[in-house]
Amino acid sequence: MLTITAALRDQIIAHARADHPDEACGVIAGPVGSDRPERFVPMLNAARSPTFYEFDSMDLLRLYREMDDRDEEAVVVYHSHTATEAYPSRTDVSLAQEPNAHYVLVSTAESGDGEGPVPFRSFRIVDGEITEEEVRVVESYRG
Repeated sequence: MLTITAALRDQIIAHARADHPDEACGVIAGPVGSDRPERFVPMLNAARSPTFYEFDSMDLLRLYREMDDRDEEAVVVYHSHTATEAYPSRTDVSLAQEPNAHYVLVSTAESGDGEGPVPFRSFRIVDGEITEEEVRVVESYRG
């Protein structure tokens, strides 16, 4: 199960809307071993595509060095689908390199860059196997 704050969920959705019609992508870092997403890191979709996302290799290298320095790991890897449902594509599965990460997908297919529903789903992707998991949205991690 992914437990995430409402503020982080809202930031992911806002990023997806802002980048529509291109796919948005990013990471939420958290303390190593905590499984707690804390630091929102929106990334540039280097592909600038409505059907594909790609992290810029230099940005990704910088991010991983920064996370290493801060004793963090990628707890959530997120991206948006702009014309299809929030479910991992074959390409998404082939790119999934973080076996401990929650892969969050949102879909702006219905709402575009405006108001309206944005499905928010989380998956585990390990060895090509997709498993959807429950998402619990909390106001904070305390209590």
